[in-house]
Amino acid sequence: MAHIASPEENEALLKRVRRIAGQISALERAIDAQAECSDILHLAAAARGAMNGLLDEVLEAHLREHVAKPGLSDKARKHGAEEIMQAIKRYAK
Repeated sequence: MAHIASPEENEALLKRVRRIAGQISALERAIDAQAECSDILHLAAAARGAMNGLLDEVLEAHLREHVAKPGLSDKARKHGAEEIMQAIKRYAK
């Protein structure tokens, strides 16, 4: 992401994505092994929660950098806000 301020923040996002990938892999293995429904639901809920956390973090970073950052033009703020609205609409479906 171009607007992440530091390599540390970028690495934190990558770690989060890798954990989500691990959760999805665990979910796939559970389904393949015909695990109990409750186990599959637990794994799916955990993956969904992790993905929601990632989305929240990226949305917040986008708002800070492309909408609320001092010095942005009105046109840039409007564009940043429109991008957020599009993402929220997709997220809410």
